[in-house]
Parts: sequence; structure tokens; C-alpha cells
Amino acid sequence: MNKNELVSAVAEKSELSRQDATSAVDAIFDVMQTVLGKGDEIRLVGFGTFSVSHRAASKGRNPSTGAEVDIPARNVPRFTPGKALKDAVNKDK
Repeated sequence: MNKNELVSAVAEKSELSRQDATSAVDAIFDVMQTVLGKGDEIRLVGFGTFSVSHRAASKGRNPSTGAEVDIPARNVPRFTPGKALKDAVNKDK
């Protein structure tokens, strides 16, 4: 599912116009990026938790030359699914 399909599904499910659904989806993504950008987490009970994890600096290798490369430290987004989401994904098993 891409963003346009998501907007269409939200519009249909919530009985919003496509324009209102687009605004809602964009607003959710903007808020999530802002919150995660600050290093905070987003807990959606039953769905999951979005958080930020720190990845330490490390050494890597360029596969074509074999030269050692420094990989800088950085923050990475993480998602941990909640029980209800796990159950929904595995309901047929």
C-alpha cells in the first residue's frame, strides 16, 4: 500500500473527503516526524511503539575496494508492534 492508497482507505473508512483524509494523513506523519526528531517516543496501545534508538559509530568496508570506512554514529527510528497488531497479522495461523 502506498500513500495514495492509504489516503483513499482512510477517506472511505472515516467517511471524510479525500482532501480531508490527505490532510489528516499528512498531519499524522508530520507530528510523528517532529516527535521522533526530538528523541521522544510514540506509544499507540494495541498498535505499537515508535521510538528512536542510537546506533554507535563503527567501522565498515567498501565492498568494491575493500578499504575501511568510518560509519558515523546516528539515531535510527524503530517500531515495536503491539499485541493486537501481532494478533491481527497472525489471525489465520
